Amino acid sequence: MPNMAALQTEVQQSSLYLTIEQYVKESPQEASGILFIYSANAPSYLETQIRGVLETQPGVSFEMWNGNEPGSYIVLLPGQQLDAVHFQGLLLKQRIQETNGELDLHITLSSFPEQGELSEQVMKQMEESAKLSPSGDIHIFTRQELRSLQSRILIVEGDATVREFLQIRLQMQGYETAVADNGISALELIESWNPDLVLTELNLYGIDGLPYIHHIQQLNVKNVPKIVVLTEQRVEQTISLCFQNGVDDYITKPFSPVELDARIRRCIH
Repeated sequence: MPNMAALQTEVQQSSLYLTIEQYVKESPQEASGILFIYSANAPSYLETQIRGVLETQPGVSFEMWNGNEPGSYIVLLPGQQLDAVHFQGLLLKQRIQETNGELDLHITLSSFPEQGELSEQVMKQMEESAKLSPSGDIHIFTRQELRSLQSRILIVEGDATVREFLQIRLQMQGYETAVADNGISALELIESWNPDLVLTELNLYGIDGLPYIHHIQQLNVKNVPKIVVLTEQRVEQTISLCFQNGVDDYITKPFSPVELDARIRRCIH
């Protein structure tokens, strides 16, 4: 079963994202810059350093919050266009590394609504980008990346508890979701709702297994959705046949929610 403690942590982080989103939307400023800052080896005084650098900049006001885990911070710069936000990011990185040259500081930044509409999904993606960046370069989150995030996922799962967990988790990441508890309803929803990805169990009422996968591939839709199987079936022959019949990924239960997130993103993007 999924880790409910991990879900509770994400609910709390979702509340922070909503707070920032509301702050930006209600701001009288034309633009608001956001920086996500992460360091895996962050010293305890890093937050104080960040605040100290920003407080010395004339005409710069800011709000700052702790991110999703230690070493992660979110900075809001009201009234700052993208060029100004980029400059603040470069200056912040330079000043901090002048006092601690070994600190691996990762920054993802953008400005809204200059680069599009701010949302929970956008902030989650930016925070993860800062954390997973392979280098210490500053990453600018652009309008093109924003457009690639807006995706629909159909969840097909007979177990109501697992189905609800998956829907809550994916919605918190900004995906538009729909659910079905059997194969027949799933096929009807794929035709009428046009999801980008189907996350599905194989053991379903009505139609299941490989005939169900084959039906998805044969539907009269403009774009056949990506298919990620999430199932208790571990038979190697079944896994092999699924991939041969067009399944994009195959995950067995019990599953890691973090791994599931990453594999869904990989399939969609």
